[in-house]
Amino acid sequence: MSNLLEAFEKKQIEKLTGKKRIPTFRPGDTLKVTIRITEGDKSRLQAFEGMCIARKNNSVNSNFTVRKLSHGEGVERVFPLFSTIIEKIEVVRKGDVRRAKLYYLRDRTGKSARIADRDRGDEADQYAIIEEAIPEETKTNEDQQADVLVEAEATAEAEAEAEAPAEVNEVVEEDKKNTDESSKS
Repeated sequence: MSNLLEAFEKKQIEKLTGKKRIPTFRPGDTLKVTIRITEGDKSRLQAFEGMCIARKNNSVNSNFTVRKLSHGEGVERVFPLFSTIIEKIEVVRKGDVRRAKLYYLRDRTGKSARIADRDRGDEADQYAIIEEAIPEETKTNEDQQADVLVEAEATAEAEAEAEAPAEVNEVVEEDKKNTDESSKS
């Protein structure tokens, strides 16, 4: 039963991430999340830039919390990772932390709320755009041998026609025309 559920969730994740990339990020990283906001019949994009303070990995129900300071007031927002309103996620800075949840930053401001930078190098995206590549058919050894035989027969026929006298070729062409005309009527 659980295998069926896992397979379904995996298909849903592939469907939701098919057209966008989700970078690898951790708590402590500064993120810029671009969201599509729909107001009436108009839609626009709005960026929410802040520090990722928590991440919950739970298959399709995965989410992450981003915290920013806006006019001296802390604002936190929880985003579902596979939401359709998220246009893109960018990692602005990578932070060096030793905890999974950074809720202690809620009580801190100024220098004490800073996180040190860490260079983790180039990390592969967690969910990249899946390009549908047409798989090339791999030919077995038997198929390759059959192709070689067909090519050899075709070259042998071409050589035989080239060696035949021109009169024989003309007679053969006239016979073909006569059979074509008789089959048409």
